[in-house]
Amino acid sequence: MAEKLTIMAMGAQGDGLASHDGQTVYVPGALPGETVRATLDDARAHDVEIVTPSAERVSPSCPHFGDCGGCSVQHWADPPYRAWKRQLVADALSRQGIETKVASLVPGTPRIRRRATFSVLRRPEGVRLGFQREGSHMIVDTTDCHVVDPVLNRARGALKALAKAVLPVMKAAAKPVSMTVTVTQTGLDVAVAGDFTLSEPGRQAAIGIALKANFARLTVRDEVLAETRKPAVSFDGIAVGLPPGGFIQATARAESAMRDLVTGHMQGARSVADLFAGCGTFALPLARLARVHAVEGDRASLAALDAAWRAASGQKLRRVTTERRDLFVRPVTAKELDSFDGLVFDPPRAGAEAQAHQIAGSGVKRVAAISCNPATLARDLAILTDGGYRIVTVTPIDQFLWSPHVETVALLER
Repeated sequence: MAEKLTIMAMGAQGDGLASHDGQTVYVPGALPGETVRATLDDARAHDVEIVTPSAERVSPSCPHFGDCGGCSVQHWADPPYRAWKRQLVADALSRQGIETKVASLVPGTPRIRRRATFSVLRRPEGVRLGFQREGSHMIVDTTDCHVVDPVLNRARGALKALAKAVLPVMKAAAKPVSMTVTVTQTGLDVAVAGDFTLSEPGRQAAIGIALKANFARLTVRDEVLAETRKPAVSFDGIAVGLPPGGFIQATARAESAMRDLVTGHMQGARSVADLFAGCGTFALPLARLARVHAVEGDRASLAALDAAWRAASGQKLRRVTTERRDLFVRPVTAKELDSFDGLVFDPPRAGAEAQAHQIAGSGVKRVAAISCNPATLARDLAILTDGGYRIVTVTPIDQFLWSPHVETVALLER
């Protein structure tokens, strides 16, 4: 039986929130202020019919919206959407007892995402390549994604041919494999990962497809099958050769905004520690200002960072040293950190709780914390403020357009 619901607010995952029989109900596709009819399955609404639409509702630009699980709020006008995304960060901080001003959201734009991980299945009727429907392994075959760089959309034919070559025919219930595709300055870097066996005929066919499609590199299950050119990116004009599976920020625009905030905060520092340094997103630009010690757990990423620094002899970079270290198991100690007057950390979604405790006990004067998860960022910032740091600014950045995910840069000082 359909129930009539009034949407009170927007939830943290992009669902409208309503109340029914004293329980919060999550209503996908609904906006604050709307009246809807929907069938209820515990706390989730299905078969949602909009009875009274909001004045803030707009027509989604993408034909896949509502089916594909990649975007959740493409139907919301920009001003309330941006205010909601900023509020996600403010609410996460408030839950940790942190009351500080959160800057306006640095907006994102369509069709600029240079790195995407597609879900792929090969079925008897053909290959499906796209993003999974919310709460399902069902893949929506996105023919024209409005978030990613158009180069990725144009590569769909070659990517599907590659999937057909390397993947066995799978059952409907099979878990999709992933295909991470990165637009680099030298071409597409394609990496296929998942639970399947690559046959020798499949290997040879995949190499042929990669060469015909002019991919810069093809990696299948951590094995580089073809590399005609080293995939390369630029961090503030400093060229870096990406290792297979190497991490870069999803959009160059967001990366630039983060870099400007971090380097601005580190002006005057003489020695900076960059923790969870990756391939050098921050370490290399910071070397224009100060000596940098980059710490990272991935050997290949550190090697790429070091090679980039050594090759940039004409850029007048200061010394960059590297250290391979699992910062979750063995964080850099407060005593070790006392030799630095600046510090940057950009951990995975889990945050850096153990490392934050060590930073809080150190004498580092300036800290920049970057995170794609407001909840773990807020937890780590609470540790730092309890240790005597003061938050200078908190800036949310819309790197993941039309989704509930938000990047944040928090700047602190003693």
